[in-house]
Amino acid sequence: MKALILVGGFGTRLRPLTLSVPKPLVDFANKPMILHQIEALKAIGVSEVVLAINYQPEVMLNFLKDFETKLGIKITCSQETEPLGTAGPLALARDKLIDDSGEPFFVLNSDVISEYPLKEMIEFHKSHGGEASIMVTKVDEPSKYGVVVMEESTGQVEKFVEKPKLFVGNKINAGIYLLNPSVLDRIELRPTSIEKEIFPKIAGEKKLYAMVLPGFWMDIGQPRDYITGLRLYLDSLRKKTSSKLATGPHIVGNVLVDETATIGEGCLIGPDVAIGPGCVVESGVRLSRCTVMRGVRIKKHACISSSIIGWHSTVGQWARVENLTILGEDVHVCDEIYSNGGVVLPHKEIKSSILKPEIVM
Repeated sequence: MKALILVGGFGTRLRPLTLSVPKPLVDFANKPMILHQIEALKAIGVSEVVLAINYQPEVMLNFLKDFETKLGIKITCSQETEPLGTAGPLALARDKLIDDSGEPFFVLNSDVISEYPLKEMIEFHKSHGGEASIMVTKVDEPSKYGVVVMEESTGQVEKFVEKPKLFVGNKINAGIYLLNPSVLDRIELRPTSIEKEIFPKIAGEKKLYAMVLPGFWMDIGQPRDYITGLRLYLDSLRKKTSSKLATGPHIVGNVLVDETATIGEGCLIGPDVAIGPGCVVESGVRLSRCTVMRGVRIKKHACISSSIIGWHSTVGQWARVENLTILGEDVHVCDEIYSNGGVVLPHKEIKSSILKPEIVM
C-alpha cells in the first residue's frame, strides 16, 4: 500500500519554530511530527510514503533519508511549484500513487496527531465497498468546524455543513482518508479543496463513508493546540505503553524524558511535559504542560508552564516562563526574567521581562 502526506505550506501558525525547520519536522513528544504518522503507516504495511510539499523539500528529504533505512519504507517527494490546496497535490502525485494493484491509498494531513487506527480503517473500507473512507472525530464545539452529517449505522456520509449555526451533528473531518484510485479521476491538476469540492460529489453519489475515530485527536498546527495535543498524546501513551513514561518522586502525572537528558535534584516535573535529547535541567526547576526541545538548558529554580522551548535555548536561574510563551531556536532568557506569552524569534537574548503577550523580533 501507499500513502500521501499533505505537508503543504509555511507553517506560519507555529512560528517561530517553523523559521528553523519545516513544520512536519518540528518535534512533538520528542520526535518530528511527521514521524508519528510514517511509523503508524509502516506498522500496517504501507511500503511507500509520498510527501506532497511546496516548501523546502530538500530539507525534508535529507532529514527523512535516515528514517527510510531505519524504518524500511520508501519516502519520496511530490513538489508543487504553486500551492494546490488539499486535492491538487493528489493529481500531481498521481503516477506515484497508482500502480497495477488497484489497492486504495491513505491520505493524511501532516498536522494531525491521533492514535491512527489505520488497520481498522482498511477493514471498514473493505466492508462498505464505497469509493472513499474518511475518519471523523467528535468535538464539543462543532460550530467552529465543518461538520460531517452521516448515517450512524452504516457510516454513509450524507453531506457536509460548514460551521453550522444550528446543531446538525458533532463529528468533524479528522484529516485521515483511505481512497480508491478512481478518486484521482475526479481531481484536476489545479488548486482544489478535497473537503469542499471532491468529497461532497462522492457523498452525493453515496460512495463516501465515515468511520468514527476511537481515542484522541488533535490538529497541532498552532501552539495552544500543540500543548493540548501533548496532554492527549501522553494520556494515550499511559494507557498503551506506560513504560515509556518517566517515573520517580520528582515526576507528577505524564512526563516523557529522553534517555540522554539529565535532571538535577529537587525538581518537580509534570504533568504533561516532554523533555528532549541532550537537555540539561538543573536543580530546583519546576516544569508543567510544556515541551523542552533538544539541547535546551534550564538553569536552577526556573519555572516553566504552558510553553514551548525551542532547540538549544537557555532559560536562566529563577526565570519564569508561562502563558503560551514560545521560544524559537537558540533563544537565551537571562536570569530572573519573566515571560508572559512572549513569542521570541530565533537567536535572541532576552534581557528584560515580557509582561504581556507579544512578538519579540
